[in-house]
Amino acid sequence: MIIGLTGGIACGKSTVSAYLREKGIAVIDADKVARQVVEPGSPGLVQIRDTFGMQYLQPDGSLNRELLGRKVFAEPEALKKLNSITGPLILDELKKQLAVAESVIVLDAALLLEDEAYHQLVDQVWVVTAGDNQLERLIARNGYSFRQAKNRIASQMTDEQRLRFADAVIDNSGTLENTHRQIDELLVGLKVL
Repeated sequence: MIIGLTGGIACGKSTVSAYLREKGIAVIDADKVARQVVEPGSPGLVQIRDTFGMQYLQPDGSLNRELLGRKVFAEPEALKKLNSITGPLILDELKKQLAVAESVIVLDAALLLEDEAYHQLVDQVWVVTAGDNQLERLIARNGYSFRQAKNRIASQMTDEQRLRFADAVIDNSGTLENTHRQIDELLVGLKVL
């Protein structure tokens, strides 16, 4: 069983993933895979350099994530270009990791539903929401201005759109104990706990 875990930025996917790991559930983090496919010397980083320019590389040859992030979250066309480079590379690596998985595994992927190819990898979709807390969490966590935070949130699918695909919803707007209780209930329902 492959569970796709998704939700907007700063909704608490990492919190949910960490708790699932504590419960002995294997979790593949698509953000970590996304970092792997653009490591120095990788084909992904070469394509980014060729598409966006040398200014998006650090002096040590690594990706300047902050500079590229400012560009792509302010310019939708640039985000599309970046996703067209990294998307297929991430998908290939995820397929490799999922192929060797046993029992229940969770694929933690913010963009799980934006790309049908990712969505097709999973048997169930769990959506993490944070309600009105999302914007203030993002500003506090990342130090973004209000406008930067709004741009990041606006670049993703809305909760309303995500919920159309949800097999389960984890409301992470309350206490940590409440979030853990919801996860435990879902795992009991799958006969994992």
